Amino acid sequence: MPKVTITEVARRAGVSAMTVSRVVNNTGMVRPETRERILRVIAETSYRPNGIARSLITQKTMTIGLVVPDLTNPFFPDVVRGAEDQAFEGGYTLYISDIAELPAREERVLERFEASRVDGVIVCAPRLPDERLAELLSGHPAAVVINREAPPKVAGTVANDDTYGAMRAVHHLLQSGREHIGMLAGPPASRAGRLRSRGYENALSASGHEMKSGWLEPCESNEHGGYNGFKRLLKRHKNLQAVFGYNDLVALGALQAAQEMGLRVPEDIAIIGYDDIRMAALATPALTTLRVDRYGLGAEAFKMLLIRISGKQPPAVLLRPELVVRQSA
Repeated sequence: MPKVTITEVARRAGVSAMTVSRVVNNTGMVRPETRERILRVIAETSYRPNGIARSLITQKTMTIGLVVPDLTNPFFPDVVRGAEDQAFEGGYTLYISDIAELPAREERVLERFEASRVDGVIVCAPRLPDERLAELLSGHPAAVVINREAPPKVAGTVANDDTYGAMRAVHHLLQSGREHIGMLAGPPASRAGRLRSRGYENALSASGHEMKSGWLEPCESNEHGGYNGFKRLLKRHKNLQAVFGYNDLVALGALQAAQEMGLRVPEDIAIIGYDDIRMAALATPALTTLRVDRYGLGAEAFKMLLIRISGKQPPAVLLRPELVVRQSA
């Protein structure tokens, strides 16, 4: 069966092809009765507009690029789902690229998205330096970053309130009677790591507890990093009563190390994580953590991107995490 063209739809509806185009692209004024007649013909003929032709008319491709650092990290799939659901509802196609934690790959992906003329990009937890990231994002019609600040003229910002979350975690440990609290702080270059470290230090300072030298231990943002970081930390400070993990993967690695070292959790040492990934509740003991609205980060980022595509600059969105108390702390 030959493909129905816009000219055929126009002939059957008794209007011009330009009028059909206005209805299909929802542009310009068309009488209600004419619009209804055209939509009826479209339904009867199963007409599908040509995407390339439509993009030439509207100057939009109805595509969005989404960049994530590592889809094997259970934090990010929910972020993607939040953005994807919004994209689907809005009639957009979402192109997802996993950069495998490689800044050079992130740079190439953003350049390729620009060459593909996507209508906008969302970059989750960017790994590029601020200056280079801003330079690349400025080449896109619209951009939003998740869990990273950017100049408002370049990109919108949707972020988790990491300083607040870390302070909440430390206050919980202090209220339970633990005063010697170490932190597995994640990668030094991580924005979340810096803000969570700041919250950790602020909470200790505000409660009159001095942070001892070496209580803050950088580590990789995965189970391996948490496992090795915990052992390094406990080797230096055997009197620690609690450890705050940069994220749940780090905390789960610390939990494994503690059990191998014969330490009871939480009796000998309490462990608290951050993110509330699914594995946190399945651990033994179940992990106390900060629940981040990962789906909300993705959904809010896409909503903000649509506003920026329209030419406006909405204020940054900051989502507060929720303390989830389980058995580990």
